[in-house]
Amino acid sequence: MADHRQGTESDDGAAPQGLTTHRPSARDTVRLAVVIGALGVVFGDIGTSPIYTLQTVFNPSDPHPVPVTTDNVFGVVSLVFWSVMIIVTVTYVLLAMRADNDGEGGIMALITLLRRWNAQRGRRAAVVLAALGIFGASLFFGDSMITPAISVLSAVEGLKVVEPSLEDAVVPITAVIIVMLFLVQRRGTAAVGRVFGPVMILWFVAIGACGVVGITDHPDILKSLSPTYALGFLFGHWGTAFFALAAIVLAVTGAEALYADMGHFGRRAITRGWLFLVLPACVLSYMGQGALILDDPDNISSPFFLLVPEWARWPMVLLATAATVIASQAVITGAYSVASQAAQLGYLPRLRIAHTSESTIGQIYVPWINWLLMVSVLTLVFAFRSSAELAYAFGMAVTGTITITTLLFLYVARAKWGTPKWLLVVGGGALLVVDLLFVAANMTKLVHGAWLPLLIGLTAFTVMTTWQRGRELVTEQRARAEGSLPEFVDELRSGEAGARQVPGTAVFLNRDKETAPLAMRANVEHNHVRHEQVVILSIKTEPVPRVPAEQRVVVDDLGYGDDGIIHVTARFGYMEPQDVPGSLALLDPAETEGPLQLDQASYFLSKIELRRGEAPTMAPWRKRLFIATSYITADAAEHFSLPRDRTVIMGAHIEV
Repeated sequence: MADHRQGTESDDGAAPQGLTTHRPSARDTVRLAVVIGALGVVFGDIGTSPIYTLQTVFNPSDPHPVPVTTDNVFGVVSLVFWSVMIIVTVTYVLLAMRADNDGEGGIMALITLLRRWNAQRGRRAAVVLAALGIFGASLFFGDSMITPAISVLSAVEGLKVVEPSLEDAVVPITAVIIVMLFLVQRRGTAAVGRVFGPVMILWFVAIGACGVVGITDHPDILKSLSPTYALGFLFGHWGTAFFALAAIVLAVTGAEALYADMGHFGRRAITRGWLFLVLPACVLSYMGQGALILDDPDNISSPFFLLVPEWARWPMVLLATAATVIASQAVITGAYSVASQAAQLGYLPRLRIAHTSESTIGQIYVPWINWLLMVSVLTLVFAFRSSAELAYAFGMAVTGTITITTLLFLYVARAKWGTPKWLLVVGGGALLVVDLLFVAANMTKLVHGAWLPLLIGLTAFTVMTTWQRGRELVTEQRARAEGSLPEFVDELRSGEAGARQVPGTAVFLNRDKETAPLAMRANVEHNHVRHEQVVILSIKTEPVPRVPAEQRVVVDDLGYGDDGIIHVTARFGYMEPQDVPGSLALLDPAETEGPLQLDQASYFLSKIELRRGEAPTMAPWRKRLFIATSYITADAAEHFSLPRDRTVIMGAHIEV
């Protein structure tokens, strides 16, 4: 395993002194194009929730069914409205999106902030919350598997309303759409991204218009906007309302995407898109569906599609399918981003990542994650076969991620802004009560599918924490094997190493400037040569999304200005590709003890082969998991953009 990810990131999580960050101008100036782009990417998941939310709440086959009565319909619609307002509008749009890491949002950005403050203040609470954040990120992988399955299934199920004889074709059609979706991922979303926004605008206008039609038939449904109906249903019919929360939470699925995609479009664009189009359209759709159910309780079979005029149902099925594909695209891209950031921060092995857009750095393709998701999504489609069955699993992933995000945000609010404790206890406590109510309600569905996202989350959490622990052990052993770099340089300078100097430039990738690269030590001890120009390169992943080019490289002469041996630290943000030759091209010849022959330079990698040892460092099963996980590590030469015809790999063994 080429283990250059080990130790290359900032170990303490703190941004180095003197490192400044910047935000693209698009985050400061909200243009209509930015808002349209956000509509096409950010709101796909939450914008398609009206397709299946109320249908799931009143599903008669639910283990805890909600009777279709006037009071219950008013109470459910009111709870849906206020859940969306409290969780999405207040928790995410108004609060969480103010906690950013150089403009980037999402749970991984919060983890990065926690690591930074943990290093600065040494608080144990930050460590615990960071671990909790990793579990939240793990739950997001479950969300990424369930969202495409439930979204596309729910849209294709509209065929049963238009033509009941097509019911048996729903699952096969869904599977075909999903396979096609994952097959085109390698092309990226740059080409089709331009049409996503207009399609979603048409979607929101359509569902809002259908909602208005339903409301005109039963305008009394507008009374459910009052919180008294939500509170009356919750406390007056506690037994029914509590179990209903497990389905009502589906109305807020995709809330994490608003936060996670903030770095691509900016807080203002997302806020305006949500407040001026997405929120009104979704609310109108829920209100219209509620009115339709009041008109005829039999409409609970598919209130979303039955709300559509009969002549428009075929177009709506097609539009819904397009919208759910876009929703799936957004969450798949989110999974790529989370996996990439986790690898950059040392929680996963180095993964092969393809950047699919020259203009948008966030558009990436991670093959290993792509095929894992495709197999997982297809398995879910064939195992559950309906959106109603999958809904039980979906809610658990959503509520877990939301609750963890709220907890992390409250800590950030105290640590970063000094928010008074009384305000956090009162306001934050109220938000957490709402979140925990949803978690508790979804726990009642544990045996009906809610176990699935928990299993996925625990599995991903175990893999990430095991990899992090294994990296620490390997790093310690590598440090002992490599020995001190300053002492090794002294040996070369004094001639004790017995190595003769040969022309050319050699670049040795290494973890830091404290230890000697294994490949360099082997070259001297076995080949008895050293190059005229030696660059020892360490790659450091900073806890910021991007590092300006002028701050990319830092040069250290290692105590001597005339021996041709220098150490270079290349600093990258956790969302940047780590291009080694491109970084070395930024070096000033005045700092490199002579000009570097980069067009002919040789690159040396230290390849580590892991073996399971007898030392009680980890449980035997975790050692096996760590070694197995190492096999998905991406090729180092490709990851660092090294020229293959000038890359030399030298191996060593390490026991864990």
